[in-house]
Amino acid sequence: MATLVRLVLLVVGAMTLSAIAASVALAGPVSVMINPDAAPRVVFGAERLVRTLEQAGIESRLVRANEAVGVDRRIEVHVARDPQQNPEGFSISSTDKDVIVITGGGDSGALYGCLELADRVRKQGRLPEQIDFTDAPAFKLRGPCIGMQKTFILPGRKVYEYPYTPELFPFFYDKAYWTEYLDFLVGNRMNSLYLWNGQPFASLVKVPGYEYAQEVDDATFAQNQQMMRWLAQECDRRGIWLVQMFYSIILPKPLAEKHGLDTQLKAPHPVATDYMRKAVAEFVKTYPNVSLMPCLGEALQGIENQKSWLIDVVLAGIQDGMKASGITQEPPVLVRTHATDLRQIMPDALKVYRNLYTEAKFNGESLTTWEPRGRRQQVHLAMSRLGSTHLINVHILANLEPFRYGAQRFIQKCVQAGRDRLGAKGVHLYPLSYWNWPDSPDKVDPPLKQIERDWIWFEAWARYAWNPDIDQSVDRAYWIDRLAGMYGTKEAGEKILDAYNDSGECAPRILRRFGITEGNRQTMSLGMKLDQLVNPQKYNQFEELWESQSPPGERLGEYVEREWKQLPHEGETPVSIIAEVLDYSKRAVEAIEAAAPYVTKNQQEFERLRNDIHCIRAMSQNYAAKANAAIHVLRYNYSHDIADMEKAATYLAESLDHFRQLTRLTENSYRFANSMQTSQRRIPVPGGADGKPANYHWTQLLPIYEAELAEFQQQVQNLRKGTSGSAEEANIKPLPAARVKVLSPNAEAYEVKVGATPFTDRRYRIESIAPELVGLSGIRFSHEEAKNGRYTPVEFEVDEPVQVLIGYFNDTRPIWLQVPNLETDALAAERGGVEPLILNAASIEECPSLNVHALKFDRGRQKLEVRGSGSFVVLGVVPQSVQIPRRDAKRPGGR
Repeated sequence: MATLVRLVLLVVGAMTLSAIAASVALAGPVSVMINPDAAPRVVFGAERLVRTLEQAGIESRLVRANEAVGVDRRIEVHVARDPQQNPEGFSISSTDKDVIVITGGGDSGALYGCLELADRVRKQGRLPEQIDFTDAPAFKLRGPCIGMQKTFILPGRKVYEYPYTPELFPFFYDKAYWTEYLDFLVGNRMNSLYLWNGQPFASLVKVPGYEYAQEVDDATFAQNQQMMRWLAQECDRRGIWLVQMFYSIILPKPLAEKHGLDTQLKAPHPVATDYMRKAVAEFVKTYPNVSLMPCLGEALQGIENQKSWLIDVVLAGIQDGMKASGITQEPPVLVRTHATDLRQIMPDALKVYRNLYTEAKFNGESLTTWEPRGRRQQVHLAMSRLGSTHLINVHILANLEPFRYGAQRFIQKCVQAGRDRLGAKGVHLYPLSYWNWPDSPDKVDPPLKQIERDWIWFEAWARYAWNPDIDQSVDRAYWIDRLAGMYGTKEAGEKILDAYNDSGECAPRILRRFGITEGNRQTMSLGMKLDQLVNPQKYNQFEELWESQSPPGERLGEYVEREWKQLPHEGETPVSIIAEVLDYSKRAVEAIEAAAPYVTKNQQEFERLRNDIHCIRAMSQNYAAKANAAIHVLRYNYSHDIADMEKAATYLAESLDHFRQLTRLTENSYRFANSMQTSQRRIPVPGGADGKPANYHWTQLLPIYEAELAEFQQQVQNLRKGTSGSAEEANIKPLPAARVKVLSPNAEAYEVKVGATPFTDRRYRIESIAPELVGLSGIRFSHEEAKNGRYTPVEFEVDEPVQVLIGYFNDTRPIWLQVPNLETDALAAERGGVEPLILNAASIEECPSLNVHALKFDRGRQKLEVRGSGSFVVLGVVPQSVQIPRRDAKRPGGR
C-alpha cells in the first residue's frame, strides 16, 4: 500500500512540475513579429498588442521579421493581400504552443486581428493556449460624423457657415482629444470618420487667384493645415477613412462680398463654379488621403443644376487635383441623397467617375422604426443597386435628444433593416447631441464627453455593423458584462440593460404616430401643443414620417374617423401606441430602480441615467395624456357632445402635470433639450428669435402649456354656457395694411377684395376671401411666367418691418409653387413662412384652394424671392408687429 502511495505521489509530483514548466513557458518573453515593410496600421495594431501583453505582466517586444533571429515564442502578424478575401477580415490560429499566427485579409484585417487578440489577453490576463478564430465585418463602412458646426448661427452668416477656428472648435486643435477619440473608434472597429461643414475649403486650402477667399487669418490657416494632415495620418494608422463633407453651393463670405453674391446660391454662377472647381482640386493635392462628401443641396436647386455641379465642378475638380498630383487611382467620393434625387444624377456621374459611394438617411432625422418602407425605402434600394457601396445615415436623432439611449435591441434590428430592407453596406452614425460636439447636454461642470456618456450608443451601432446577426443570448450576456464592468455587478448590469431597452422603445413610437415631422425642426422631448396634435396640417406636417419612417398605422384624425364610423383599424393606432409607451416606460423605471441597490461603481453617472429613465417616463405620460385629449377633441367634431371636450380638458390637465414633473427632473440636470437652437426649430414653438436661442428648455415651455390649458378650459366653459370661443367671420376685422411701393416694372399693387384679379395676365377673379385680408395691398405679376419657372423677383419698398402674405395653392403639380420643405432646405425658415397661418384663405377662379403664409422683411428696399418655381399669389402686406391668428377660413378652390 505504501509503495502505491509513493507511486501516486511521484506521478502527481511529475504532473505538477510539468504544469509549472508549462506555466513558465507560457509566461516567458513573447515577440510580436511584423514584416519589415509593414503598413502603419499593422504597426499600430502590433504596438497595441505588445502594450496589452505588458499590462498583463507578459514580457513582450515588437520585432521585424528580418530581426527575429533566435525567436522561439512569438506572435506572427501577416497580411494575405488576397483579392478574394475581405481586407478587414482576419484569422488567429495556434500553430503550436509557442506560436500564434494572425493573418489579415489586408492591412486593416491584420490590425483588427491584433486588437482581437489584445482584447482576449485583457479579459483573461494571459495568452490563449489554443486558438482558432476567424472574423470579418458584414458592413464595409462603419463610422460616426462630427459636426464642425455650432448650436447657433454666427452673426452676419447663414446656417452651416462656420470657419475652422480655435474659438469655434477648440477640440479640432487638441491632439490629446483626437488621440482619445480615434482610439475609441478603432477599439470599436469603426473605419470611417466624417467632418461636416458647409464651406471647409476657405479654412483648409489656398486657391490660386482666389487668395482673398480665405476665411481665417494666416496663423490659423497654417494651424488648420497642420492639424488636418496630422489627423489624416492618425486616422490612417488606425484604419480609419477620413472624409470631409460640404454643402452646395456655399461660398466663402469674403469671396461672396467681393463679387456681390449671396454666400448660398440656388444656381451656379461663373465665379462660384471656377472657385469651387479649383478649391476641390487644391484639396485633393493638399490632402490626398482625405476623401470628399458633397451634398448637392440645400441651397442649390434643380436636378440639372445639381447634376452639372457634381460632374463639372466637384468630380472635375477631383480629376484636376489627381492629374496635378500624379494620382492615378480615383479617390472614393461619397455623395449624399439629401435635397436632391440621385436616381436622376448618378447614372451620368458614374460615366465619368467610378469610385462613387452613396448615403441616405435611415429614419430621416430621427430614430423611429426598424421597418423603413415607402418612398424612402425605394431611394435606398435604387442607390444600393448601382453597384457601389450604399450607406444608411443615422441622422441628427431629433426625437432622442437630450436623453441617453442604449437600446441595443432596437439598434440591432435597425442595422439588420439597413442591410435587408435597404440594401446598405455601411453605417454613417450621428452622435446624440450633434450640434454641441464634443460635450454632452448634461448640466455638469466640466461638461461630460459624449464618447464617455454615450459609449453604449456608439458601441452598439459599431458592434452590429460588424455583425448584425449575433445570437441574442450571447449578445445579452455581452452587454450585461459590459454594464457590470461599468456599474460594478452583474445584477446591476442586467437591470440597467433592461431599462435601456425598454426606455428606448418610447421615443420612436411617440414620434412616428404623433409627430409633425421626423426632421430636426421638431424637438420631441419638449412636447407638442394640443392644436398640433389635432390639426397637424396647419404646421406643415411631413407625410414621409408615417408613410416611410413608420410601420403601417393610423394618425389621430384617421383613427377617430374610423372609430366614429365603426370601421376596422389598420396597423398601429394611437391607442395601441399610448398603451405601449406607458408599459415600456413603466417597465424601464422598475428596472432602473431595481438596479440601484446593486450599483457599486460610477454612482454619479448611474444617477444621471436613472434620472433620464424617469424623464422618459414623464415624457411618455405627457404624450399619452395629450394624445387622449386630442382624440376627444377630434371626436367632438363628430359627436358635438360637450362631454368629449370635458374629457379632453381632464386629459390636458393630466398632461400638464406630467410636463411639470418632466420640468422638475430636467431643471437642474440639463442645459437644453435640443442642440440646434435656431429658428429652424419650429415644433412645438420656434427655437430661435432675432438670431438668438429661444425655447430650448422645459422651463421655458411650461408657461406656454399652462396658458394652453387655461385657454382650453375657458373654451370648454364657453361651450357649457352655449357661447363659442371661436371667432365668427362677421366679427373678424381686416388686418391693418402696411404701405408698400412696388418698384419692379413687371409687377403692380392691387386691392385685395372679391372681384380683384391677383395676376397681371389672367382674368382669374377672387370669388371669396377671408375677411381679415380684405382691403390689403396685394402684389400681382404674370401667372404665365411664374408657372413656367420664369418668375422675376419683385422689388418693393416699405417704411417699416412687414409680413408679405403669400398664397400657396394646394396642388402638387409643378405649375404651382410649393411650400419650402425644411427637411431638405434649412434656409427656408430664414424669413419664416413655413407654416400656414390661414388655411383655405381664398377662392380664385380656375385655381386650387390656397393657404396663406407670412414672409418677414425689414424696412427699406426689398426683393420678394421664393424657393422653387411655380405660380403663387400675394394677398397683402401687413406690419410685422401684427399677430395673425391661425385658423381655417374654409374657402374651397375656385370654380
